[in-house]
Amino acid sequence: MGHDHSHDHAGKNLKIAFFLNLSFTILEIIGGFYVNSIAIISDAIHDLGDSLSLGTAWYLEGKSKKEADAKFSFGYRRFSLLGALINSIVLILGSIYVIYEAIGRLLEPEHSDAEGMIVFALLGIAVNGYAAWKVSSGKSLNEKVVSWHLLEDVLGWVAVLFAAIAIYYTDIQYLDPALSLLITLYILYNVIKRLKETLFVFLQGIPKDINVEEIKSKILQVPHVGSIHHLHIWSLEGEHHVFTAHVKLKNITETDQIIHVKSGVKKALMMYHFSHCTIETELYGEECILTK
Repeated sequence: MGHDHSHDHAGKNLKIAFFLNLSFTILEIIGGFYVNSIAIISDAIHDLGDSLSLGTAWYLEGKSKKEADAKFSFGYRRFSLLGALINSIVLILGSIYVIYEAIGRLLEPEHSDAEGMIVFALLGIAVNGYAAWKVSSGKSLNEKVVSWHLLEDVLGWVAVLFAAIAIYYTDIQYLDPALSLLITLYILYNVIKRLKETLFVFLQGIPKDINVEEIKSKILQVPHVGSIHHLHIWSLEGEHHVFTAHVKLKNITETDQIIHVKSGVKKALMMYHFSHCTIETELYGEECILTK
């Protein structure tokens, strides 16, 4: 029940973040034209992309709660991972766009209404800050990527606020794009790291919190276990891991001994909290039909 509650909480947070971001994007577009700020209009376009990816994340997070069926025997948990991948790509593309616009404004600074920028910056920090806070407690890769989306927006508005204040007093127009460029590069660096982590899970890499040699050692200590092969460990979406292995038995004289071996192997795996464990036992002299 606790797991389901966690997913419900995640879906609710993503829903709140989506509607907040979409509403503010509409307001931002109107306000950007009103104060004649190209920076705000550009950020509105970026936020529109964020809104679309947040909506995708919300939908896929809900989809990931579905149980296993005839189409997906492991259930739909990896749909949450798909959301993380899509959002990472959208954020990277959005960051590249922001960098392009920032460089353009560095080369050709444009004047805008500093007072209007300050008002929208404060509003942007409040709205996106609240949304980021709601999603920051999430554990799934999907929520973590979304939190970087929102963090980028918060830091971007902080940059706009400082730049607007500086422009108001000094009329130095290049401060806004300079700060935006630095913050976007920082966010881009972190998102690429998160994308690599997401792709690693997608490619069924061994989870970093799992020590394969340690697991092999524990299983080999179980009485009547001779060797292990075809050991595979991967993660469904970064939280729930899967274990499969073929265990070669030795000195087996009774059927009950096989049952005790399986029980011993399962006990050795309990501390790793695998969501799925599949153990195939092979008797001495029995050939494994799978290629090694």
